[in-house]
Amino acid sequence: MQIDETKDIIVSVANKLFSRFGFQKTSLDEIAKTARKAKGSIYYHFASKEELFKEVVSREMSVLKNQLSVIVHNTELNAGDKIKNYLIQRMELLNNAANYHETLKADFYEHYLFIDDLRSELDKWEIDNLRNILEQGINEGYFNKSGNIEVLLEMIIMVLKGLEIPFFLQNKYTRYSPHFDDLIGVLVKGISK
Repeated sequence: MQIDETKDIIVSVANKLFSRFGFQKTSLDEIAKTARKAKGSIYYHFASKEELFKEVVSREMSVLKNQLSVIVHNTELNAGDKIKNYLIQRMELLNNAANYHETLKADFYEHYLFIDDLRSELDKWEIDNLRNILEQGINEGYFNKSGNIEVLLEMIIMVLKGLEIPFFLQNKYTRYSPHFDDLIGVLVKGISK
């Protein structure tokens, strides 16, 4: 078996166990047992449980970025449709990112400092990609050019992050998801001409 294949098996099993039991209640022994690998195989690839969890969350974030990039770089969509599709797809993808939810829970109890760089990098990535959409919308005459675009981008990120707790930790996603078009309409109308 290839080394990369073993690593992928470990990450896949860890993803399932972390999703089901959470970071604190999942042990490396349980991951090794479920993956049918020696515990040493885990340590060959990851220095600690924290590093393994970080890889699991990193892969969730990569899926998010890849899916959202398709929308951002779609030349067939105008900026209004891009931002609507981006926001809806973002919420759907994060709803399925159980280990990302674990990092949100940790913010209330014990902050996972080892994940901070991943979360900061995601914020920067999102700001860059939302900036592309907003600039396209300004060029198309769809979005209002007045105001500081950097401040607006930071506020959009704050709004999105503010929705994460009720949607994903308080299990309100299913209740509110049929109303996302209305919510997004309010957000888009605020920046539209």
